[in-house]
Amino acid sequence: MDLTGVSAGGVDLTDARWRTSSRSNGTGGNCVEVAGNLPGVVAVRDSKDRGGPVLAFRPAAWRAFVNQFDR
Repeated sequence: MDLTGVSAGGVDLTDARWRTSSRSNGTGGNCVEVAGNLPGVVAVRDSKDRGGPVLAFRPAAWRAFVNQFDR
């Protein structure tokens, strides 16, 4: 399974629509936010550090990662 991410350095996040994990309890705890609306990339960041680093994944790699938890 290829879980290789792509560099977030070249990804334009201006139009990113961030959503919190559906498994989040909504209290701002240890959550991730995901932006899946960008062309060719899924961006992921820490909800507690929104200005911090962003991980960027190819959509197929992100699906493979998430599918590991749906079992």
